[in-house]
Formats: sequence, structure tokens, C-alpha cells
Amino acid sequence: MTDSDPLIEFRDVYKAYIDDIKVLKDINLEIGVGEFVSVAGASGAGKTTLMKLILVEIAPTKGDVLYDKTRIHSLSRDEITEHRRRIGMVFQDFRLLPHKTAYENIAFAMEAAGRSDEDIESDVPYALELVNLSDKMWSFPQELSGGQKQRLAIARAIVNNPDVVIADEPTGNLDPNNANEVIEILKKINDLGTTVLLTTHNKDVVDALENRVITMEGGEIIRDAKTGKYIL
Repeated sequence: MTDSDPLIEFRDVYKAYIDDIKVLKDINLEIGVGEFVSVAGASGAGKTTLMKLILVEIAPTKGDVLYDKTRIHSLSRDEITEHRRRIGMVFQDFRLLPHKTAYENIAFAMEAAGRSDEDIESDVPYALELVNLSDKMWSFPQELSGGQKQRLAIARAIVNNPDVVIADEPTGNLDPNNANEVIEILKKINDLGTTVLLTTHNKDVVDALENRVITMEGGEIIRDAKTGKYIL
């Protein structure tokens, strides 16, 4: 964690669903600007629920989630839309538009954010270059390998200059070589100043990063190590 004010803060957060089954319990957490944080744990540990709270897809049962000092679960619908534009999402299943080329997938994200044609023409090639896909600009998703699809998804996530990239199990469907390439690109994005939150149950990925590791089990944070490894 950095010494400056946290970008993301969880204060005594609980999340319960039907029959008072607690998915998150007593979460207190700060994530600073420019950090690269791995949230590790087995399936069902609460990692994805944590990310959904940051995106205001769900609300806490108790407690507060703050983003840049703002209680995000008190925002209006329009304010939530603006909040989400500050976050780039990368999913395990890519979520690319199958009938659009690599260029068009990224351009579509920019159009949705109200970016100009001039911005699109300059920024899409830059984003593709950043993820080593310049030669796949006019390829469709079905023409790309799994690793290339995930790198395209990362380019789409970063093209609108978010504060944070949340990568939810981004290597889950990839072989070790492609997984390593995706992680290297996330590290590059972090080096450029973007905060990165990575959720994973992949021990090799976490150990190789040697960054801050938050380990979750049963909806609780059981370990928060500044330069940690995956220990369960």
C-alpha cells in the first residue's frame, strides 16, 4: 500500500445473500494509487464478490466501499455510469464482440465512452501496439488464439485511460506461456501508472509477480503480504 490516500477502501464490509449466508465477512482493505495487487484464493473465497462491489454491481449488506474518497454505493445511476468508466475490466471469458475486428472491438468501447473519431483513430493502434497485436488489427476474435483474445480484451480495457484495471481470473483459460504473456502486459500497464487488481487461484502467477498478495478464504482476508506468495 502507498503512503498517499487510498484509491479504494473497504470499511467493515459484509455481504450476505439468501438465508444470511455470508459471502464476505469483516473486510477492511486499502488499495493505493499505482499498486499491483493480486487477490488470491480458491473458487468461492469471495474474490469476484469483492470486484463486483468496486463496480457497484452489488451493494454491501453492511459497511462502506470508497473509491477516491467517495462512498460509491450512494451514487446516483448516472454517477455509477461515470464511476465505471474509471475502471477497465478484463474477464476470464474475454467477452469480445465476435462480429467486430480487433480494431472495431476497441473502437466500440471508445464510442460508448463518447470519445471522438480523432481519438479513436490515434488511440486504437496505440492500444493494440501496447499488447503486441498491431498485426492483428483487422482480425476477428475467432481468428485469434486464446492468449491473443485476452490481450485484445486488455487493450479494450485500457483504451479509455482508466484509473484501475480489474482482471478477474484473466489466465484461467490460458496455457502457461500465454498466461505469462498476459501477466507481463498487465505489469507493463502498471508500470505506466495504472492500478491493477488481479484475482486468481493460480499459484504460479501469484508467486512470479512478487507483488502485494491479499489471500482470501471463506469470505475473509486471511493474509495481506506486501511482497507475498500464494500460501493457503
